[in-house]
Amino acid sequence: MEILNQFLKLFENFQFLDLKQVAMWAIGGILIFLAIKKEMEPTLLLPMGLGAILVNLPAPPAANPEEPEGVLGVLKHLFDIGMTDDAFELFPLLLFIGIGAMIDFGPVLSNPKLMIFGAAAQFGIFFTLCLALAVGFDLNDAASAAIIGAADGPTSIVVAQTLHSKYMGAIMVAAYSYMALVPVVQPPIIKLCTTKKERLIRMSNSGTKPVSKLTKILFPIVVTIIVGLFAPGSVALVGFLMFGNLLRECGVLDSLSNTAQNVLANLITILLGISVASQMTAEKFLTVETFLILALGLAAFIFDTVGGVMLAKLMNLFLPKGKKINPMIGAAGISAFPMSGRVVHKMGLEEDPQNFLLMHSIGVNVSGQVASVIAGGIILAMVG
Repeated sequence: MEILNQFLKLFENFQFLDLKQVAMWAIGGILIFLAIKKEMEPTLLLPMGLGAILVNLPAPPAANPEEPEGVLGVLKHLFDIGMTDDAFELFPLLLFIGIGAMIDFGPVLSNPKLMIFGAAAQFGIFFTLCLALAVGFDLNDAASAAIIGAADGPTSIVVAQTLHSKYMGAIMVAAYSYMALVPVVQPPIIKLCTTKKERLIRMSNSGTKPVSKLTKILFPIVVTIIVGLFAPGSVALVGFLMFGNLLRECGVLDSLSNTAQNVLANLITILLGISVASQMTAEKFLTVETFLILALGLAAFIFDTVGGVMLAKLMNLFLPKGKKINPMIGAAGISAFPMSGRVVHKMGLEEDPQNFLLMHSIGVNVSGQVASVIAGGIILAMVG
C-alpha cells in the first residue's frame, strides 16, 4: 500500500492543472515554432516560449505566489535582478550597448534630412496612447501599450517597467513579435498608402556627403548631451546606445565592440526572454486586457508606418521633379533595425530591379532607432 501511495504521488500535480495553463503551453509552443521554423527573433522567442511553459506548470494552491519556489522562483529572481526599478532595468540597458555597437550612423550623417522620417514614424505611439485611454486603460498602462509602436524591445521594457504596467508579459511579447513580423506587416501597409508611380521613384545618392571619422566619434557624444538636456527620461537608454556606438567608431576598441555586438547582445537577449517569461503566468496573460494590449500594439505599429510614409508624400508636394522622395523609405523610420530598412529596399527592387533604396532606408531606420528611444523618454516625461 505504501508503495502504491508513493506511486500515486507522481500524479499529484495533475489535480492542480487547469485549461488556462494548457493554453499557455500552446502559446509557448507557438513562440518556439516561430523561433525555430520561421527564424523570427529566435534568441528571444525561443527562451520566452520555453519560459512560458515553465511558469505555467501546475503547483499546489497553497504555494505562495509572492515567494514562489522551484523554477518559477528562479525566474522571478532573475527578473528582479535585471528588470525591476531597483536593478535600474539592467538587462535592457546592457542590450542597448550591443545594439549601439551594431549601428553605423554613417548613412544618416551623410544625409541628415533623413532624420525627420525617424521622428514622423513615432506618430503611432501618441495616436495609440489616445486610443488606449479611450478604450479604458489607465494612463500608465495606456502609455506602456503605446510604446510597443516604437518597435524597440528594450525601450518598451523600460517604459512598461518604469510605469509599473500590469501587462509586462503581453507588452514584451507584442514588442518583439511585431519586430519579427516586420516583413509580414509592413509591405501591405506601405502598398496601401502609396501608388505604383510613387514606389518607382528613384533616389540619387548624389546629395550624400562622406562622413569623417571625427564626425562619427562626436555624434554619439553630442546626441547624449542633447538628449540629456531635452529628454532626460530617455538619457539612460540613449547613453548606453551611444556608448556602444562609440566603442564601434573609436577605432581602438574593436575587440570590445565585437564582444558587445555578439556575445553581450545575444546573452542579454536570452536572459531577457527567459526572465520576462516569469510574467507570463496564465492568471496575468489570459485576460481580455492582454489581447487588447496586443491589438493596440499592432495599431501603434501600423500607424507608425503610415506616419513615415505620409510625411514623405507631403514633402513631395513641395519638392521639384528629380528631387522627389520615394515614400516607402518613410516606413523604415520605425526602430526595427535593420529589418525595416531591408524590407523597404526589397520592395523597391520588386517594383524596379534597378531601384536601390538601401542607403536611404537604412539611414531612416537608424534615425528611427534614436527617435524611438527619445519618444520613450517623452512618454515617461508626460506620464511621470
